[in-house]
Amino acid sequence: MGENRSAIDWDAARAANRDNWEDRVPLHEKAYAVGDLDDPDHLSSVVRADLGVLAPFLPHGSVAGLDVCHLQCHIGTDTVSLARAGARVTGVDFSPGALRSAAGLARHLGLDATWVETDVLDARAAVSGDFDLVYTSIGTITWLPDLERWAQQVAGLLRAGGTFYIRDGHPVLYALDENADGLQLRYPYFSTGQAQVWDEDSTYAGDGRVAHPRTYEWAHPLSAIVNALLGAGLQLLRLDEGTTLPWRFSPRMVEVPDGFAWPEAERDLVPCTYTIIARKP
Repeated sequence: MGENRSAIDWDAARAANRDNWEDRVPLHEKAYAVGDLDDPDHLSSVVRADLGVLAPFLPHGSVAGLDVCHLQCHIGTDTVSLARAGARVTGVDFSPGALRSAAGLARHLGLDATWVETDVLDARAAVSGDFDLVYTSIGTITWLPDLERWAQQVAGLLRAGGTFYIRDGHPVLYALDENADGLQLRYPYFSTGQAQVWDEDSTYAGDGRVAHPRTYEWAHPLSAIVNALLGAGLQLLRLDEGTTLPWRFSPRMVEVPDGFAWPEAERDLVPCTYTIIARKP
């Protein structure tokens, strides 16, 4: 579990995490309901929710005709949904297996996309061109130890006037004990400089097991996330917090439209997600 902490270096942590995410690919190909995308009008539930939030901040209220870079895209269900909504998309991920899966999905659906294998912390050097929108959602930056470097990649990928969007699990949520009988703090909210060590052979989606169960994540308070983006020169346009998640963080969560939430009596006690929209001047 994650109460163990480690001063592991980034290269070793990255290698362990990539092995784990490689193992997840075939499991998530089954669990993500990829076949639903065969319907030409279908968008992933994540993208459908995010586009509604993004619309007031985009030209003509849509991603149609925009150059979009999707960071940490995994198997591409959200990336191809952005393409289906009319964007010219580039998906970035460090897992070669995930990108092969994503490319195969795009071909199957007849959608154009560019795929780049790289760490998100090196994205600016690896990705060609610049973008109207850099998109990140959901379950992403806890895998990264260095938010300043991350924010610099985001800013570097955006063209002037471009928009950054992130929706992710809230740091308060990640500090909770997912297996407690009630809302109980267990893990760090503030950064300790060390990685949390997890040994878990299941994933957040599907019933299969991974061969490489050890992963490393880093706590980042909301202030650190916002300040990293501001430090990279972006202008904050909006910050929201939400009560639902696209995955079941805790066995106590109940299913609601497009995700999961705490039982109704607890729903207004703790945030589940945050959403940040920012712009490059």
